[in-house]
Amino acid sequence: MSPKETKDLGAEEGSAVESKAAEEQPKKRSRPSARPKPKESTEAQPVAEEAADEPQPKQDAKPKAHPKRKKPEAAKEAPPQAAEEAPKAAPPEEAQPGADPISLLVDETLKQVSRPLPEMLVNQLKEKLRASQLSEDQMKEVIKETYKAYVRALVEPGEAAGTVAAQSVGEPGTQMTLRTFHYAGVRELNVTLGLPRLIEIVDARRLPSTPTMTLYLDEEHKGSLEKAKEVVARIERIAVENIAKSIEYDMVNACFIVEVDTEIAEDKALDLDFIAKAIEKLKFGKVTTEGNSIIISPETTAMDKIKRLRERILDLRLKGIKGIKRVLIQKEGDEYVLHTDGSNLSQILTIKGIDVHRVYTNNISEIAEELGIEAARNAIIREAFQVLDQQGLDVDVRHVVLVADLMTSTGRIRQIGRHGVSGEKSSVLARAAFEVTVKHLLDAASHGEEDALEGVTENVIVGQPIPLGTGIVELFMRFSSEGA
Repeated sequence: MSPKETKDLGAEEGSAVESKAAEEQPKKRSRPSARPKPKESTEAQPVAEEAADEPQPKQDAKPKAHPKRKKPEAAKEAPPQAAEEAPKAAPPEEAQPGADPISLLVDETLKQVSRPLPEMLVNQLKEKLRASQLSEDQMKEVIKETYKAYVRALVEPGEAAGTVAAQSVGEPGTQMTLRTFHYAGVRELNVTLGLPRLIEIVDARRLPSTPTMTLYLDEEHKGSLEKAKEVVARIERIAVENIAKSIEYDMVNACFIVEVDTEIAEDKALDLDFIAKAIEKLKFGKVTTEGNSIIISPETTAMDKIKRLRERILDLRLKGIKGIKRVLIQKEGDEYVLHTDGSNLSQILTIKGIDVHRVYTNNISEIAEELGIEAARNAIIREAFQVLDQQGLDVDVRHVVLVADLMTSTGRIRQIGRHGVSGEKSSVLARAAFEVTVKHLLDAASHGEEDALEGVTENVIVGQPIPLGTGIVELFMRFSSEGA
C-alpha cells in the first residue's frame, strides 16, 4: 500500500472516530438543542458564541486528535458564561468616572490602616486636598501623616485625662481679669467676660449676669435697615418708663399723673388710648386721659402701697418680648444683625423675620430647655472656649469638651460642685474630700454605705496606689509547685 493511500485511510478513520464521538456527546449531555456543528446553533446562541467558535477549524485540521477530548464542548459552553459575566462587570466601570477621585484616593488609602478616622476629620481632609495642587503621591503622603498625627493624639490607657483637663482649665483661670467689657464698642451693652463668666458656666447658673442674644434675619429682612427696624419693634420690650417723661403722685387729689413723651410713643407705634387701656388691666383704680397725660386714681392712699404701685406702673410692659430690654442693629458684611440686651429664646423663635436656624443666646439653660441637652453641651464648649480665647489663653479644646461632657452626661446640666458633679459621686470619701466633710461621713454611716475605692481621691486617702498609669495594671503570678 502506498504512503498516499495510507494517509487517506488514516484520514477516513479519524473522521469516522470524530463522527462517532459527536453522536455520543448529545447522549452524555442530555441536551437535545446541542449540535456538534456551530452553523446549526448560530441562530439561538449570542453573537459572542460565534466569535468563540472560530478556533474550531484548527482543531478539526489535526487528524490525530484523541476522541475523548471535549475541547469543542468546552468551547461551546464558555461563550455564554462570558456573555453573562460581561453585563455584571459593566455597572462599576460606569459608576467610577462620576465619583470624586480625591474621595476615592482618601478612602482607598485609609482602608490600609487598622483604626478608622472620625468622619468629620476625613471630610476636612478631603476638602483640604481638593483645594491643594498636590500630586497623587504627595496626597497619599499627606493622608498617611494625618493618620499618624491622629494616632499620636489619642489618649493612652491609664492616662490621667481628668486631672490634666482640670489643670489645663484651672491654671489659666488664675490669669484672667475680673472686669466686664463693653460689647462691640457699644457703651450701652455690657457682657461679662473673663473669670466671672467662666464661673457662671461651670456653676451652671440658670440666669447669666448679662444675658445676650445674636439674631440673624431672614432673606426678606436682612438687607434693609427699615425691615430690620420692623423686626426690632416686634422684639424690643417697651414699658411705661420708656415712653414716660415723668410720673408724679398728687397728694391733694390722691392720683398718679403720667406724662407721656409723644415723640417716643409715635416712634414705638403707641398711642395714648392703648397705654391707658394697658394700665387699666392692672386694676389699680380709675384711669383717664387729659392732653398728653394719663391720670390714675388708686383706691388706696397708704404711702408704702403707693410706692409699690408706682414701681408696677413704670415696669408695665406695653409691647415686645419679656426679658429683651434693648436691641442694637449692626451691619456685619452685607446684612444687618441684631444684638439684644436680655434673652428669651422660646418667644424669639416665633417672631417673623428672624432666621431661626441662626439664633444664638449665651443663656445655656434656655438652650437646654428649647433645643435639648446636646445643643446645651455645644453651647458650654463654645462659651467656655470663647472666654479662654478672648483672654489670649491657649487651651486645647478637648479639655473643655471633657468638662462639658461631664456636666451634661446625665441628660441635664450639672454644676461642677457639691450640688452637682462632685456631690453626686458614688464614693463616700471622694464626696467628703470635696466639701462638708463631716456631713457626708455621717450620712454615709447612717445609711451603711460602702466605698469600692475605685477612684483617685479615695485611694490617696487610704494610701493605696491610684488606678492611673501603671497603677491601673493588676499583675498576678502563679508559682510552679515543682521544687517547693
